Amino acid sequence: MNTATDLLTPQGVAAAQAGYQSGFGNEFATEALSGALPVGRNSPQKAPYGLYAEQISGTAFTAPRSHNRRSWLYRIRPAAVHLPFRQIDAGGIVGDFAAVPPTPPNQLRWDPLPMPVAPTDFIEGWVTMAGNGSAESMNGCAIHMYAANRSMQGRFFYSADGELLIVPQEGRLHLATEFGLIDVAPQEIAVIPRGCRFRVELPDGQARGYICENFGALLQLPDLGPIGSNGLANPRDFLTPHAWYEDVEGEFELVAKLHGHLWSAPIRHSPLDVVAWHGSYAPCKYDLRLFNTIGSISYDHPDPSIFLVLQSPSDTPGVDAIDFVIFPPRWLVAEDTFRPPWFHRNVASEFMGLIHGAYDAKAEGFVPGGASLHNCMSGHGPDAETFEKASAADTARPHKVADTMAFMFETRTVIKPTRFALESSQLQSEYFRCSQDIKKNFNPERK
Repeated sequence: MNTATDLLTPQGVAAAQAGYQSGFGNEFATEALSGALPVGRNSPQKAPYGLYAEQISGTAFTAPRSHNRRSWLYRIRPAAVHLPFRQIDAGGIVGDFAAVPPTPPNQLRWDPLPMPVAPTDFIEGWVTMAGNGSAESMNGCAIHMYAANRSMQGRFFYSADGELLIVPQEGRLHLATEFGLIDVAPQEIAVIPRGCRFRVELPDGQARGYICENFGALLQLPDLGPIGSNGLANPRDFLTPHAWYEDVEGEFELVAKLHGHLWSAPIRHSPLDVVAWHGSYAPCKYDLRLFNTIGSISYDHPDPSIFLVLQSPSDTPGVDAIDFVIFPPRWLVAEDTFRPPWFHRNVASEFMGLIHGAYDAKAEGFVPGGASLHNCMSGHGPDAETFEKASAADTARPHKVADTMAFMFETRTVIKPTRFALESSQLQSEYFRCSQDIKKNFNPERK
């Protein structure tokens, strides 16, 4: 159980942390002061310690119990206590994907974002690379990248547009949220629910990574089907923070994201003042290195769906709005098989990033912090060098794909790159050449 403290420094925040609660989508109950959680009811006439009871709902009130996510917060002041919002410059954030340039069917790839020179915090360092659907319709997603070199100072943020799947690539993030404290490092991810207020501090002084902002149904663990009852991402490896709070007054800024626009409101206290909470709607973190990889032990390279960590389901059974897939270290043992990903064209669209090491299908040009986009029916696959090497490999021996961590945001609809993405100096104009060196091997007189 955490002790209430008045903290704003990274050192003090870190000192207050006392571990996590285990499980995905669980009903949690946690308090930073003993007896702060009411007993037997959610909204008593007078809450303990003079706190205010407030519910935050991430799904419709009438959603089935198995999918219903909500939490009750017991806070020093209600979330309504702030001055009016005014619109501010959204910087590189794009919210209307109907207004972006026409989407080319080309294969696209980018170098990493450079670290900023001017002081730039986590929110200022966002730039939208691509997306689809709209926050207004609560359908689709926005894919952002971030590069920051300053902790958020005197400001807090929340997105009303969607939940945030944060994938650090360089530098740790310390997330101080309404629900508690989360430390996340490269090769880990954090999921921040829609509407959750938080600030980001940079223990390493700078940070870079990726964000998938999910406008639609909440992310969930996939069903395992014939895999059985275990495998892939295990629920117990998802960690949710214990209650923690700040009782701090001063001149602060609350930044909200709504319909792709940013809004700023003065607030005279820290909104991270939740002393206790219970429910199933809360942020969490997950270490990608704990993923239990499944693969073929006979022949053929399986579909990437066996690497699925989280999914946002759509109205069509078996077709997700968003899939979050990773490609971690693993053994390849399939015999008489081209072991890397095969050449393919998909109805789905794929935005890939590389967190660490090298990706086994693209040995050159796809570097940590970079990204690629292959849209609906865009042909892609291994580069020429990878194809030649894998075609000559000894498949009687197992091979360990080691020292790597790549990921993919896959969607059922076209991922539209923004003007920044199409005109950025990070766009690799020569990316197409990695396929031009693939040789013609056809010989009708030789099987």
